[in-house]
Amino acid sequence: MAISELPILSMLRTRMQWHQERQRLLAENVSNADTPSFQPRDLTPLSFERNMPRSLASLELARTDSGHYTGTLGGASQFNLDRRGGFETRPVGNAVNLEDEMIKVAANQMDYQAATSLYSRSLGLIKSALGRK
Repeated sequence: MAISELPILSMLRTRMQWHQERQRLLAENVSNADTPSFQPRDLTPLSFERNMPRSLASLELARTDSGHYTGTLGGASQFNLDRRGGFETRPVGNAVNLEDEMIKVAANQMDYQAATSLYSRSLGLIKSALGRK
């Protein structure tokens, strides 16, 4: 198995792609803030559980100490749009709320940075385990 095919790295890549697509939609919402009858769009939250292979869904983590918690492991290639409309609509029919969109953009950016940091640190740990720098 190639390093790039590890499930955790695959899920992180999918997560980063989801954030990139969401950033594109949020930027489109902001750019159309004055367009009559424009309805903002967003992606539905990404869920890995529904796309997890059955073999991994029942996989348990090893407990090396009685104080450890037990746990189970639980990407999507296609992202769904969130069809819920906004609460505010101006007389021209535009429902973009710039404050809400900018909050979403900032949160999306922080989540993307967290995913890229996890991805690069995971690769670093794998390289360290293999004895490479």
